[in-house]
Amino acid sequence: MERPTVSAMAELLKPITWFPPMWAFGCGVVASGVPLQGRWPLVIAGVMLAGPFVCATSQAVNDWFDREVDAINEPQRPIPSGRMPGRWGLYIAVAWTGLSLLLAANLGLLAFGAAMLGLLLAWAYSAPPIRLKRNGWWGNTACALSYEGLAWLTGAAIMAVGTLPHPRSMALALLYSFGAHGIMTLNDFKAIEGDRRMNIRSLPVLLGTDGAARTACAMMLAPQVVVAVLLWTWGSPAHALGIVGLILAQAAMMRRFLSDPCRHATWYSGFGVPLFVSGMLVSAFALRAAGVSAA
Repeated sequence: MERPTVSAMAELLKPITWFPPMWAFGCGVVASGVPLQGRWPLVIAGVMLAGPFVCATSQAVNDWFDREVDAINEPQRPIPSGRMPGRWGLYIAVAWTGLSLLLAANLGLLAFGAAMLGLLLAWAYSAPPIRLKRNGWWGNTACALSYEGLAWLTGAAIMAVGTLPHPRSMALALLYSFGAHGIMTLNDFKAIEGDRRMNIRSLPVLLGTDGAARTACAMMLAPQVVVAVLLWTWGSPAHALGIVGLILAQAAMMRRFLSDPCRHATWYSGFGVPLFVSGMLVSAFALRAAGVSAA
């Protein structure tokens, strides 16, 4: 039986995609307000859960069920190129699901529940008959919740030791998940042709490139404005002003993105999105500085 190479397996799990949930997990840890002393093993395990396990699982699941689309859009990927032979893509997706649950089971009930939900969303996003990605509204929502909100809440839950994260932390996690919906849309601009041919109704397909670009920008900016207002009302004006500065920088960069969305989507992902995630950390430190801890 032919087996994939280690390099093909690593490419399937896409380490470059692990950063967003790992970052969001770290923001949840910071926002919890709980001291890190004595908790480093839990934090390291949680970062591994968010990135190399749950996120990597989602990538393997997506590549397996997207192999026909990738044959059109990105034929060099491991499965359509033949470097991941037979059903190895599916085997790895199933194995990584099990390993993720095994790790999560050692991090507490709340972390296990969040990991379970994230994995269910990963399979529902890609796998028939649900295949949420067939509609850009639902599919991007599932990804945004998994990559940002659930990862943030998992970090906060691990630090909270059996209690729910503070309501303010949960509010920020949900707001940044809403904003991440727009980030997910950026990824769809590179796959428009294949999505059309395979009847995947991403937002660029549903709304056109200009409509999808404007929608993505609005969804990225609107929740950040709400975050800035909340931080101000919660008594963190300096952090709120920091968010406002990041918003203005993003808005300036969005002008270039909107001028030619297909050409500049990758550019904005590389330079604009880091400002978005920087705001997540600023917000988390605002809660920590205010002495917010688990509910």
